[in-house]
Amino acid sequence: MPTIKEVAEAAGVSRATVSRAFGKPTLLNPATVEHVRTIARQLGYAPNQVARALSTGRAGNIGLIVPDIANPFFSTLIRAAQAHAYTAGYSTILGDSDEVPAMEDVLLGKLAPQVEGFILASPRLSMQRIKAHASRRPLVLINRDVAGMPKVLIDAASGFEEAVDLLASIGHRSVAYVGAPKASWANRQRQNAVLNAAGRQGMTATVLHVPRPDHEAGRASAAEVLATSATAVLAVDDLVAQGIVAGLNERKISVPGDMSVIGCDDIIAATTHPPLSTIAVHCRDAGWRAAELLISILNGSLPPAMKLILKSDLVLRQTVAPPPHFQKR
Repeated sequence: MPTIKEVAEAAGVSRATVSRAFGKPTLLNPATVEHVRTIARQLGYAPNQVARALSTGRAGNIGLIVPDIANPFFSTLIRAAQAHAYTAGYSTILGDSDEVPAMEDVLLGKLAPQVEGFILASPRLSMQRIKAHASRRPLVLINRDVAGMPKVLIDAASGFEEAVDLLASIGHRSVAYVGAPKASWANRQRQNAVLNAAGRQGMTATVLHVPRPDHEAGRASAAEVLATSATAVLAVDDLVAQGIVAGLNERKISVPGDMSVIGCDDIIAATTHPPLSTIAVHCRDAGWRAAELLISILNGSLPPAMKLILKSDLVLRQTVAPPPHFQKR
């Protein structure tokens, strides 16, 4: 392995500058940081995290805990957060709680000695437990609004209200919302947005829940959706919406001819059949901004803000149409 001295000589800088480029990049000009890291990559150099931890008391790692790594929303968020962490000289340790609050609690406790801070995405833990962990390590939340804590919130509610308003404008008078899990802050925001917009439009709204937000759960919920008076269904995310479309197709229900379907996330929506109308929530931005916020706190620099709100957009594709003009069988 090349040494820090060899990197410094090749880059034409001091060894201290190389060290800062990986350990404290905010102390250097961004162009200098990029130059040093480019030379380091070309030489195959990687900083010795063990030595760094011994000399500085800092591990050079951040922890990122999500409820379901298989969900495209979280896998996309993870890649963005990890990419930003890398540019700032940090490695990322990932934990998957499998939608279980107790597992989330365990991961936060066991990973704490190995990381300098945490990003906690869509946590299922109680507010008290989150604050307890935040008292031991800096912690940034994604999609959970806890007073006094740094957070990145996605305003999907505005997109869901826009979607319900659109459905009302093309003749729908009854909608269903399929959400999961009940403990999710994001799910509550989306559910309330549908209920509020439907009430404002004089529409009937039915709320259904599935055990967890995945394709199979959405597919199984199709029968429940059909048992309501709804002519349109909005889902907590695109995986559930995709499953609903599959379940409706199995029952010979045309989408969007017989039933309109709208998802949320816009990660896989363009690749489904038919292409899914959805609420785009820009989860890459959420991951990037959360990492930016945490690393600013760790480096002692002023964070861009302690509460960042990202907007959402309604994206119409091929799963929305006026309601059918026939008596439901």
